[in-house]
Amino acid sequence: MNKYTLSNGLRVVVEYIPTFRSVAFGIWVKTGSRNETPDNNGISHFVEHMLFKGTNKRSAKDIADLFDGIGGNVNAFTSKEYTCYFAKVLDQHLPIAVDALADMFFESRLDAEELAKEKNVILEEISMYEDTPDDKVHDEASRAAYGDHPLAYSILGLEERLTAMNSDSLRDYMNDTYTIENTVISVAGNVEESALLELLESQFGRFSVRGSSAPVQAPGFHGDYIFFKKKTEQNHICLSFPGCSISDPQLYAMILLNNALGGGMSSRLFQEIREKRGLAYSVYSYHTSYADTGLFTIYAGTAPKQTKEVLDLTMEQLEELAVKGLGEDELHRGKEQLKGSLILSLESTSSRMNRLGKNELMLGRHYTLDELLKRIDNVTMTDLRQVTERMLSVPFAVAMVGSNDKAAAQLGRNRFVSGTI
Repeated sequence: MNKYTLSNGLRVVVEYIPTFRSVAFGIWVKTGSRNETPDNNGISHFVEHMLFKGTNKRSAKDIADLFDGIGGNVNAFTSKEYTCYFAKVLDQHLPIAVDALADMFFESRLDAEELAKEKNVILEEISMYEDTPDDKVHDEASRAAYGDHPLAYSILGLEERLTAMNSDSLRDYMNDTYTIENTVISVAGNVEESALLELLESQFGRFSVRGSSAPVQAPGFHGDYIFFKKKTEQNHICLSFPGCSISDPQLYAMILLNNALGGGMSSRLFQEIREKRGLAYSVYSYHTSYADTGLFTIYAGTAPKQTKEVLDLTMEQLEELAVKGLGEDELHRGKEQLKGSLILSLESTSSRMNRLGKNELMLGRHYTLDELLKRIDNVTMTDLRQVTERMLSVPFAVAMVGSNDKAAAQLGRNRFVSGTI
């Protein structure tokens, strides 16, 4: 991996992979729903959509036709903390992809007519999300954990806020947040670096918007209870606990804990709830890392009549974790699983580009593969106990979407704190 800086200060990170014939190219911007306010919630995602709706020299169809015509892919995503525009193409077509993405980045028209149509598309996306309770419950889980903090804001935004947005709103937001300091270009694949830098200088050297990021505040963990009543066949439940930030030294201990508890088919929750008792089709846990905090979440979807049993079994697994911890065999298996998934991910130029961009944007540094494998191998049983204690040190948060919340409402959210186990 090599890091460069263009003449205007724009950061570029590149990984040359001569054995591949593809190149993944990404523009990363450090802005997402966390950087919004209650009045403009959803604007980061709206901007992302609008950059595909036409520039001064290409229509939206022209952009789609261009990438289809070279057998490439172009897309984007918005998260809580960043937005990424990316393409994956054959190495010979990289100049075409860079030209198109630069055109979208700098010359999008944000046309009022297109904006009105795309606003309706996003409102339909929100409606689809509202009709998918196993998705919606995760947004409710963020609110139960973080209250009114921006990390709890919906990435899609709220209908009443989106309705009020116009072209000027989006331009003003881009002028404030789409700055050189907030932006990173990441490239991975079969690329000649000197030619790439010349290409990027010609396309992105005109980037002149400067500014400093508005400071963000770390959220407190609330441990609230939220029930969203909806007529559903299943109850959808999330239990959330404090986790580790992206730069936390114990991040890999938390990831290994997650793998053992609910991160795969051999995990405790999957085996106890689905395999042994058949009480749920979907039951799992996951860990989300942010710049200054993290969230550990357990999800289960089950029939209302089985909700109490599923929650009781989940509590039993957490109690066993609190009292006995993980076994040495679980730790070893988790390390091998994590190392395997890490190494396998390196077989994709897209995954490598994502890793480069996110690390540069959020951490400002990069670990080699050997360093990452060493960090995983160095996790000890003591580390696991410490992250378990941190996770269970405060009342946990509960979010539920379903028809009846009797079982969830009766959960003692401070049961691990009060020493009753």
